[in-house]
Amino acid sequence: MSTTRKHTALPKARILIEALPWLTRHNGKVVVIKFGGNAMVDEELKEAFAQDVVFLHQAGLKPVVVHGGGPQISAALDKHGIVSEFKAGLRVTTEDAMDVVRMVLAGQVQRELVGLLNQHGPLAIGLTGEDAHTITATKHQPEIDGELVDIGRVGEITAIDTGAIEALLADGRIPVVSSIARSQDDGHVYNVNADTAAAALAAALGAETLMVLTDVEGLYEDWPNSDEVISRLTASQLEKLLPELSAGMVPKMEGCLHAVRNGVTTARVIDGRVQHSILLEIFTDEGIGTMVVPDAEEDAEEGEAE
Repeated sequence: MSTTRKHTALPKARILIEALPWLTRHNGKVVVIKFGGNAMVDEELKEAFAQDVVFLHQAGLKPVVVHGGGPQISAALDKHGIVSEFKAGLRVTTEDAMDVVRMVLAGQVQRELVGLLNQHGPLAIGLTGEDAHTITATKHQPEIDGELVDIGRVGEITAIDTGAIEALLADGRIPVVSSIARSQDDGHVYNVNADTAAAALAAALGAETLMVLTDVEGLYEDWPNSDEVISRLTASQLEKLLPELSAGMVPKMEGCLHAVRNGVTTARVIDGRVQHSILLEIFTDEGIGTMVVPDAEEDAEEGEAE
């Protein structure tokens, strides 16, 4: 064997070996991944995302993908002459807008993602929260300046039924879930925040990990004065920080908090602008982004250290 071949092969082998303890730890575990941000609109990042998810599946994990579609929804509403309005960081969703939201999420974004995943085999199956009562919601009315505000068909999740997703996972498939919910009480459907939906599904599935792709490196320690990323924090530490966070980060971090307080082992916000960020986060020692852990875990570790 030539020296050149030895040199190029060895680093590859080392990378694979570094993944071994993580492969063992995560084998058979459910990982819920919220697909969004730049990774959703950039062609190369989309391809890399699909490869990562298929890799997790082939490596013995059970990925579940949850997605919204903010940019695509805005573009479609413009095309239909419907004005996009936001209140309390949420899209005001009229009946007309809801038809477009449903069409874009289930008929465009989900189809494209399912197609990308299925280039690698008969793996992905798309569903929305409406299917088999997967996600149920009631009308969400945010409070602005002490007043409840009507933002239309935006839902607050009241129940999750994991039956369909668990059946797909047992069959070796990759569920791809659009963040639309059935109504608990009025026969309509609701637009639900995809970060919130991913967190609720992760908790209901007893997932090992919730991963939220975003367009920043993670949670910054002292933004905008510093771009130092907090690499790990507990649920209580995160709760204290919530009031200071930017509007876009709040549903992501609230989702992470909900997940780890309800049985999910770790929740992570990772930079979806980095190709293969999911693999880097799950299979290497140098995790990227911000990881949230339950309080109890931190206490136990301190106890062991004493």
